[in-house]
Amino acid sequence: MSSMDDPTPTAPSPQVNACAGPPAAVPGRPAEEVAPEAADTSASTSDGERVLVELREQIRRYVVLPSEEAFTAVTLWVAATHLQTAWQHAPRLAVVGPAKRCGKSRLLDVITESVHDPLITVNASAAAVFRSITSTPPTLLVDEADTLFGSAKVAEKNEEMRGLLNAGHQRNRPTLRVCGPNHEVAKFPTFAMAALAGIGDLPDTIMDRSVVIRMRRRRPGENVAEFRTFRDTPPLHSLRDRLVAWLTPLHTEAMELTPAMPVQDRAADTWQPLVSVADLAGGSWPDSARTACRLMTEREAAQEQDSGSLSIRLLADVRRAFATEGNPPALRTSRLLDVLNQDAETPWPEYTSKGLTPEDCRSCSTSTASGPRSAASTATSRPGAMPVWISPTPGPATAPSQSRKSLPAPDPTRPVTTRLRAGQRSDGSWGGDESTRCHRPTRTCPDQACDESRRVSPPVPRPRRPHLRTSGALPPCLLRCPPPHPPHRWP
Repeated sequence: MSSMDDPTPTAPSPQVNACAGPPAAVPGRPAEEVAPEAADTSASTSDGERVLVELREQIRRYVVLPSEEAFTAVTLWVAATHLQTAWQHAPRLAVVGPAKRCGKSRLLDVITESVHDPLITVNASAAAVFRSITSTPPTLLVDEADTLFGSAKVAEKNEEMRGLLNAGHQRNRPTLRVCGPNHEVAKFPTFAMAALAGIGDLPDTIMDRSVVIRMRRRRPGENVAEFRTFRDTPPLHSLRDRLVAWLTPLHTEAMELTPAMPVQDRAADTWQPLVSVADLAGGSWPDSARTACRLMTEREAAQEQDSGSLSIRLLADVRRAFATEGNPPALRTSRLLDVLNQDAETPWPEYTSKGLTPEDCRSCSTSTASGPRSAASTATSRPGAMPVWISPTPGPATAPSQSRKSLPAPDPTRPVTTRLRAGQRSDGSWGGDESTRCHRPTRTCPDQACDESRRVSPPVPRPRRPHLRTSGALPPCLLRCPPPHPPHRWP
């Protein structure tokens, strides 16, 4: 008989973890059998898309870029630097502009705080650069790149740097150096992603391996925030840490990716790391990345074609400007540039911040056989010898115009007169002795004999003039024909 005070046995209650959330349900599987990998992958993809969006907004806060595709390209390039060891090619980021104050250095400042292991430099030597690249490459950032490749003379001195940047675009392109007291050959890797900023285009071989961002000055109404290092770098460093946390676990997957590319050849090699990062992020980034790749590659191809035909366009516009002014024989360069820069249908008003300048006009015409080569002078001659391929109507090529200093053609009907020297007969032979010959035939010789016998053609070699300082006596001709200047004092 049981007592009322005896405890009643109860079944043990299951312990519930208060920290664990409700399990996610997968169709066809019980809730307790949900694979944790599926949830982690979804969360990782969501984090990647979110961090890329925030990075793009941070770049937009400080810099004005030419298009929305440029913002997408810069954002993906920054993210791709954190997986450099997974890529076969290291794309360059060419930040170029036609003039100063276009935001090139500001963009370089922003991406410096968010890329992997930044190595920023100005006018560094090639030896210093390739000795800074290791098996875990840094991100090379070169400001004022126009000081390296701005002119032909300067670029010739930096051919080694250009070769280094070209070779570093692809893996397994080391540079060899002899090092140490034993003169042993050492290999230095060159593979590293790089961003270069400068005025004007970089060398063609570098531009061909780059994602090109063509900067411009801000228009009225376009405002950006000022960038201050101590105040604005912490948010960018936070985004950099989030990029590392998102992309580091995806290194193996990134190495095996072969994304579908909208371009081919070297353009595909350059853009593949950026498109791969977009595919890892998911969301709208894959479509945005391929759109930016296609549009920006087409723009660069058109830009390259336009630069080749720019000199032809300049010659045609110069000819039209002369026609507008009434085809004068010469036109002041200042007036010519005014006419060219006032035509809104031509590219010259926006060619630079000041329009077309004499220096730009000269550089555009260096690739053509004929053109306004005197554009930097006071006046420009009318291009009367324009090539036939820029003429509005086909016709025979015009002969080159005659220079104002050229002599007129000889008249075949006019008798040819000869000039004879003193003591020389009409047949060219010499008469008399040595003392009667004129050794100083000048146009101002007052001697009648010399004046009547100064016509000689073709020139007949005369005997060698005696050395006056050693002979002690002047020739009779000099005694008869005093010089126009004060006589020398002979010893």
